[in-house]
Amino acid sequence: MAGLRLDQALAGLFPDYSRSRLKQWIVDGQVTVNGRSLRPKDKLRGGEAIEIAATLVEQTAWTGENIALDIVYEDDDVIVINKPAGLVVHPAAGNQAGTLVNALLHHAPELNALPRAGIVHRLDKNTSGLLIVARTLSAHKHLVDQLQARLCKREYQAVVNGVMIAGGRVDAPLARHPLNRKRMAVVDEGREAISHFRVIERFRAHTLASVQLETGRTHQIRVHMAHIQFPIVGDPEYGGRLHMPKGATEALRDALHGFKRQALHAVRLTVTHPRLGTPMEWSAPLPPDMVALIAVLRADVASDKAK
Repeated sequence: MAGLRLDQALAGLFPDYSRSRLKQWIVDGQVTVNGRSLRPKDKLRGGEAIEIAATLVEQTAWTGENIALDIVYEDDDVIVINKPAGLVVHPAAGNQAGTLVNALLHHAPELNALPRAGIVHRLDKNTSGLLIVARTLSAHKHLVDQLQARLCKREYQAVVNGVMIAGGRVDAPLARHPLNRKRMAVVDEGREAISHFRVIERFRAHTLASVQLETGRTHQIRVHMAHIQFPIVGDPEYGGRLHMPKGATEALRDALHGFKRQALHAVRLTVTHPRLGTPMEWSAPLPPDMVALIAVLRADVASDKAK
């Protein structure tokens, strides 16, 4: 490593930590080279002894709360959660308490030392399903790298309006809506966003579809499905008008009118374990509200055939 900058050498020696964190440790004097503090840009001659003596400080001011968690898997490196619909992931204006982060900090207080309390990807408040949390800085770095390299597989199931003929691919860049900043929209100059979808089951005016993320933008599946004219049932932002098949049963009418959140569930998650290096996969069954909706849709099909 002779001739390399100190920050470059550290990135090679300590790949479990982000470059920004290593640079901050250098600036804070928590890195010594032959017992001396150097600047990030200082060059190395080769053969030096480098030592990091850093203290992890709390990254957040959030507090733990005793909120029940559906833990699918847990070890010293990661926690996999099956998040219910209605639970906000991060505290924010208007949601300072009662979030997934508050629940996680009660369950594992050491997460306060990690960026965003160890959460490396998120689900919308009213989307249910699997979400992975890092328990160590090393695991956090590895999982973030996997997400950025598109090596994590995230599969969702959704009930959408309209009858899909076949599966396909949506490649449509996303950005904040130009007029409503709380919404996302397909925008030519937006960030690349790619989703893959396939048909699981067709109903008279709806489809149960599987959607796999290649990228992970805010509201990506919800916007992409609406963009191709198959908006998700119950989606308050992008769902549009209800699709009601001719002669729909009363039970189906009630079910569709009463479904007040996007019918979207993160059903399967596959990552490489950050310490073991082995592929790991978890699945979470559809929640009761989506199971009930699908049952009514099937019953409506059966009722129509019996006429």
